[in-house]
Amino acid sequence: MTGTAKPALRPADPRFSSGPTKKRPGWSTDALKDAALGRSHRAKPGKAKLKEAIDRTRAILGVPDTHKIAIVPASDTGAIEMAMWTMLGARPVDIFAWESFGEEWVTDAKQLKLDAKVHSAGYGALPNLALARKDADIIFTQNGTTSGVRVPNFDWIAADREGITINDATSAVFAQKIDWSKCDVTTFSWQKVLGGEAAHGMLILSPRAIARLESYTPDRPIPKIFRLTKKGKVDLEIFEGSTINTPSLLATEDYIDALKWAESLGGLTALHARADANTKVLADWAAKTPWIDFLAHDPATRSNTSVCLKVVDPRVTSLSDEAQAEFAKKLASLLEKEGVAFDAASYRAAPPGLRIWCGATVDASDVAALTPWIEWAFATLVAELAEKAA
Repeated sequence: MTGTAKPALRPADPRFSSGPTKKRPGWSTDALKDAALGRSHRAKPGKAKLKEAIDRTRAILGVPDTHKIAIVPASDTGAIEMAMWTMLGARPVDIFAWESFGEEWVTDAKQLKLDAKVHSAGYGALPNLALARKDADIIFTQNGTTSGVRVPNFDWIAADREGITINDATSAVFAQKIDWSKCDVTTFSWQKVLGGEAAHGMLILSPRAIARLESYTPDRPIPKIFRLTKKGKVDLEIFEGSTINTPSLLATEDYIDALKWAESLGGLTALHARADANTKVLADWAAKTPWIDFLAHDPATRSNTSVCLKVVDPRVTSLSDEAQAEFAKKLASLLEKEGVAFDAASYRAAPPGLRIWCGATVDASDVAALTPWIEWAFATLVAELAEKAA
């Protein structure tokens, strides 16, 4: 587009945050009318709701009957750290980290004094996944929420591995394929997927993970909210809706509503298709827009949820690092001020740019309506740079 004329069309919903993410289309508080409010989560109505959330999760994701699913405290972070604290230490550990949240698991491993080898990469790239050892436990992030880089497949994980794998799938689940035969621990949180609410994590365990819990006792204190065993055996009640601590039954109802919506669309295939369609809008636009590009170096590793973009125009890249960061900040601020994209700035620790959520709850028509506004904001700011240089 030319000049600084504002586009005529606006996104119907400007919520492009990468967590908490946008509610499903058509959502209203009416969706919460059947919540078991004012009831104990141990009473039949509350426990039934929690079990329904577990069962619907299994059905939508196609989780094998051999795997156990639990609702756990403290979001995805709680789920990952629960697995690390209770299962790791029996073997050496390979940690694959290439963005902010993956680095947090590296910090945890150091605090736990694990025999860990860290495989890292800069923003936009993946570490060498082929370095995964068969005799080691593995921690990885399926989709880098702050880098927009995902693992393209699970071929790098040995089928005959001796260790267990821990997959932080919080911004991948419901949008990308998960090979359940390669993932022994899979975690996610409600607020990163399907527009759910915060503070609740999901923990999915394979038989191998359960065997580890029952055969290995770490030489460290285990906080109550991390305890998954009782008298040396996995506490199966946790996986039937008896949560470790008190969950929000309002948030549970909201998650159930999102799962019902997913089912009404046609399930997992439809969810994947919506995320892919949203990302394709940005990919097609970037392909014909010379000043923007994906942060991910390889198209095969581009996220279809937390899409991270960078400005590659020489008028911007020639600026100092501080000035480039300020340019990106202003870009996101202009979009928010106009009410066309909320929370679209890159993550605070990531390279400056934009991060646009393209998960299934977002409509492709809104993504398409957003791109001319990004062009307008860019043109406006580049014009300001020219004025200052004149």
